[in-house]
Amino acid sequence: MTAAPRWFEDGRLHLALGIEDTFVPQSRDGERAIDEYELTEHYEQYAEDFALAAGSGAELLRWGVPWYRIAPEPGRWDWSWTDRAVNALLDTGLTPIIDLLHYGTPLWLEREFANPDYPHHAAEFAERFATRYGDRVTDYTPVNEPVIHALFSGEYGYWPPYLHGPAGFATIAANLARGFVRTQQAIAASIGARAAFVHVDAAMGFVGDETAPEHLEEASRLRHQVHLVEDLVTGRVDDRHPLRRHLMAAIDDAELSWFRENAVQPDVMGVNYYPRHSTELFEPGVRHAGGFTDPRPAVDRGTEGLRDAIDLYAGRYGAPVMITETCVTGSVTERIRWLDESVALAERIRAEGTRLVGYTWWPLFDMYEWTWRHSGRPRADHLLTMGLYDLAESPEGLLRLPNPVAARYRHHASLHRTTNH
Repeated sequence: MTAAPRWFEDGRLHLALGIEDTFVPQSRDGERAIDEYELTEHYEQYAEDFALAAGSGAELLRWGVPWYRIAPEPGRWDWSWTDRAVNALLDTGLTPIIDLLHYGTPLWLEREFANPDYPHHAAEFAERFATRYGDRVTDYTPVNEPVIHALFSGEYGYWPPYLHGPAGFATIAANLARGFVRTQQAIAASIGARAAFVHVDAAMGFVGDETAPEHLEEASRLRHQVHLVEDLVTGRVDDRHPLRRHLMAAIDDAELSWFRENAVQPDVMGVNYYPRHSTELFEPGVRHAGGFTDPRPAVDRGTEGLRDAIDLYAGRYGAPVMITETCVTGSVTERIRWLDESVALAERIRAEGTRLVGYTWWPLFDMYEWTWRHSGRPRADHLLTMGLYDLAESPEGLLRLPNPVAARYRHHASLHRTTNH
């Protein structure tokens, strides 16, 4: 008997939603721990939130689990909330794509992503999750946006362990890649051929005067390091790789061979693209340090930038592609316009022959900006209007109020459930 095709093999464009799940639980003077599930009260309202996602017409939900809460101490595992949440999610009929790592590590893991034992701990977490839920949950993202992990924790010194510069980036990227490979191997060993892997990274583009002498070397490095973790885990890095020199202190020749011998591949390659933030500008005669202290200006390339990102990832990794995050932070009118334009682009790209299998509006409801971590102001001051549902303060807690974007998303979802675009 031939096995039924997986959702990404049936020829349709599947509409998905995501719930923002950033966890950076470490704190220090001037920096609060950030847990988007706490800020948005998802820990209390998870069942209602899953019902909203299903009621919006989505087929898939990208949803993460708080590793730092599940593993509060070395060797101790607390699955109580996750058990309830996974059951509630599956009861809606949604297919979950589990974000195993959306930034935060356990509080007891010293030096976080730079800890030499990080890959072991990440793989153990993955294996335990898959063993517990793998009879019902088969789709996984081992690491969400590894390039952002490596930039924020390794190059910008913005998140723990606060490394800086290209060497810091390489250190974090290498260790993330080690954990990524071991995570995927552990899940595959636990649940076998039923496991499916949606690799997800942030699309980062660069335009402008990047060939000027003051930009040339930096622009080349940035373009290549966007893909470094995915290139490592898929066995694409050798001595001819443009970043080999930057990797010398982090990965030796023997380990490069290990990555090639243990390469793991995506079943679906996910692309996160935000039109107002995903492209940076190299200005003529101006040299920016980048990051948060001296950022390069962002350029809104709209659907042109999204098309370029999809074409790039489809060609580079040879797997079906999914838009795993997109939206604009703005008015309802602006959000509806981007929803219509980006879904229309997805349909055009598919008609031209690209294997684009999914489209994700992120997030389901509004979220709070990461600047909350470095602020003393209340969460309401950091609200980002991005969702199908508005978050509204009330004495009973945060309300989820539908806005017209929800109806428009439901319209698109209904079309793609019943037609074969």
